[in-house]
Amino acid sequence: MFLTGIGIPLMATLNAGLGKQLASPTAATFILYVVGLGLSLGLMLAAGGVPAAEKFRGVGPHFYMGAIFVVFYIFSITWAGPKMGIGNAVFFVLLGQLIAAAAIDHYGLWGAVQSAITPKRVLGIAVMAFGVYLARKPV
Repeated sequence: MFLTGIGIPLMATLNAGLGKQLASPTAATFILYVVGLGLSLGLMLAAGGVPAAEKFRGVGPHFYMGAIFVVFYIFSITWAGPKMGIGNAVFFVLLGQLIAAAAIDHYGLWGAVQSAITPKRVLGIAVMAFGVYLARKPV
């Protein structure tokens, strides 16, 4: 997961640069997904292929909304990165992730492992958010 964290600002920087060079954040977002589709297809086939049709029948429609959120994220970071800086854009992404993850865990939403928001956890989130703020604060 640490490497995933490293990859997020790298992806944001590269895709924002592509969007800027093309003068089209939407085109850069589309290209990212075309490349990602090919890679995902290859990984799926290498891992055993397409799941059986009956597996799809039991999946609630809300689970497919993750695709909407990831498109929103990619487009947003591609659009906002060149305007506000990748570090600042990722700061707000991290802040949103901390708050949303705590709420999802607290209520055990969508099958997540339930983990109550305690005063200790709130303090930890606040310290993390403050640390990210200090790391991004202009000198």
